[in-house]
Amino acid sequence: MAVTKLEVVWEKRYVCPHCGKKLHYVAGDAVSVVNGRVDMNSTLPKYVCTTCKVYYKELLGSGYFEEYDMRDEVREKMASAAKAVQARAAKAAPATPAPEKPKRYVKPTGDLQPMLLKREADGKCPCPRCGDRMDFVEGQPVRIVDGKPDMDNVMDHFHCPYCDSVFRRIATTDFFQYSEK
Repeated sequence: MAVTKLEVVWEKRYVCPHCGKKLHYVAGDAVSVVNGRVDMNSTLPKYVCTTCKVYYKELLGSGYFEEYDMRDEVREKMASAAKAVQARAAKAAPATPAPEKPKRYVKPTGDLQPMLLKREADGKCPCPRCGDRMDFVEGQPVRIVDGKPDMDNVMDHFHCPYCDSVFRRIATTDFFQYSEK
C-alpha cells in the first residue's frame, strides 16, 4: 500500500506523479451492498489518470492519497459480473426431472404446532408434514439477487424438498414453526 502526496497546480487540480498530467476528478457513487455488506469505498471521490491507468483516493482527508490500478478494478468487476451471470443461468436452467416418488399424505398447515426439530448426523430430520427428510439450511448474509435483497436464507431453517415446506426457528430456541415463504 503506497501512500503518495500529490502535487497541486493552479485551480486546485492534482497532477499525476508518474506522467505529470492533470488528474480528472470523479465523484463517489451511491452506497452499494456487495456480498451482503455495505461497501462505503465506492462513495469516496477519486482522481483518475487515464494515461497511466491508475486512480487515487484520499486517506481520511489527510492530503495523502493511495494509488490503485484501474485494470485490477475492471478485472474484479468482470469477475463479479460473470459470477452473477452463472448464478442466474444456474437458477434458470431446467432441472432434470427426478424419478417420481409415491404420493404421500401431506398434513394441512393449520394442524401444525411449533415443534422441537433437531438435526441428525447427516444434517437432516424428518418432515412433520409429509415424513420425508428435510435439509437444514444455515443462515447466510443477505445477498443481492437481480438488484433486490434476498432475505430467504438469512436465518437457520429446515426445507423439505418433497412438500416444499419451510420450518423456521422460533427466536433462539430449538423449536421450529411452519413458515410460508
